[in-house]
Amino acid sequence: MPYEMIATLMFSTMMLMLLTGQRVFGAIGFVAVVAALLLWGDRGGYDIGFAAAMKLMKWYPLLTLPMFIFMGYVLSESKIADDLYRMFHVWMGGLRGGLAIGTIGLMVLISAMNGLSVAGMAIGATIALPELLKRGYDKRMVTGVIQAGSSLGILVPPSVVLVLYAMIARQPVGQLWLAGIVPGLMMAAMFVAYIAIRCRMNPGLGPVLSAQDRDMPRAEKLRLLRAGLLPLVIFAVMMVPFVNGWTSLVESSAIGALAAFVAAVLKGRMTREVFENSVRNTLGITCMFMWIILAALAFGAVFDGLGAVKAIESLFTERLNLSPWMILILMQLSFILMGTFLDDTAMLVIVAPLYVPLVDALGFDLIWYGILYTITTQIAYMTPPFGYNLFLMRAMAPPEISLRDIYSSITPFVLVMVFALTLVMVFPGLATWLPDFVYGK
Repeated sequence: MPYEMIATLMFSTMMLMLLTGQRVFGAIGFVAVVAALLLWGDRGGYDIGFAAAMKLMKWYPLLTLPMFIFMGYVLSESKIADDLYRMFHVWMGGLRGGLAIGTIGLMVLISAMNGLSVAGMAIGATIALPELLKRGYDKRMVTGVIQAGSSLGILVPPSVVLVLYAMIARQPVGQLWLAGIVPGLMMAAMFVAYIAIRCRMNPGLGPVLSAQDRDMPRAEKLRLLRAGLLPLVIFAVMMVPFVNGWTSLVESSAIGALAAFVAAVLKGRMTREVFENSVRNTLGITCMFMWIILAALAFGAVFDGLGAVKAIESLFTERLNLSPWMILILMQLSFILMGTFLDDTAMLVIVAPLYVPLVDALGFDLIWYGILYTITTQIAYMTPPFGYNLFLMRAMAPPEISLRDIYSSITPFVLVMVFALTLVMVFPGLATWLPDFVYGK
């Protein structure tokens, strides 16, 4: 059988298994193991799986994964995120759309604490959404705000998804995180600008809070400001030593986890329940990601052995005569299509063995492409009919918000994100300038 046919059979079998509802790592790992055993026999098949496991165990930056997840869960379970929203509520309630703008700020800081979009969605839907609806904000706009803001979790460091991409693409995690900062803040600023303009044009979408709601002593306002800025201080304590080269990435992640734990203790919120929930959730998510990475490495090893990437490169560039940019755009469109029924991790694991080597062969920067992938995944999350974030919001939203409201709420934010993606594609320096500056220094 030609190698191209074997690669096609592997890929189609994996997709078929995913449609049956199997776990992502189980479907991908099963196809990789069976293909390796059939192609190279007992010895070769075992060697590929064993080599993938050893590569995973020896990858030192993987230690950042449980550290950052633990930090995020400590800050979330100890209700420090609630202090953040109360700060935005008091300090920005006097602006038109101020609470919606504050929600975007909340999402950015939650992203810097956790690195998972699901965490941002859960906090936004449980803390911000009821308050926004109670204050008379338009229900369609606020559901769009929370969905768009939560998507920043996979772009703003410490992004867990970029850790996975770094492992598969063999790129430095630190450079990828730094590359995500400018595009992530740029996209958040675009969301804020859109909310401010819409609420100025139509004040009924985001009314100003009454003076009674905002009236409190200045000392209380300053106390809320200090409490709300605590996560930002923790983030600075963690990232400043790393950016300046005083600590490694793993050491910085340990500093962040320890700082979050100490903050919860000093505020009197580190109960046995909070600690147990944080550790349990950290263990569950870390093990899930390790299984997925292991399966992806094994699957990628089989694809490399088949030479499937070179065959696909030849198909696009020689037979179809497509330009590198046209191939890149088709890749991004395929992510949006897959995003209608898969989450970001599954998308990356499925196509990374094909796309990452192909992007490298076409002459594109893999750090830059990691940011393109992440932004495209954010768009796919919110693209009807089956966007991942759409159904998360439906599960968490109150009954008065229908699925139709959720679908219609997201259109302007998707357009903003497409514009941001276009800017990063046209101006690669938006993603590459900061890592080049820091690591060059």
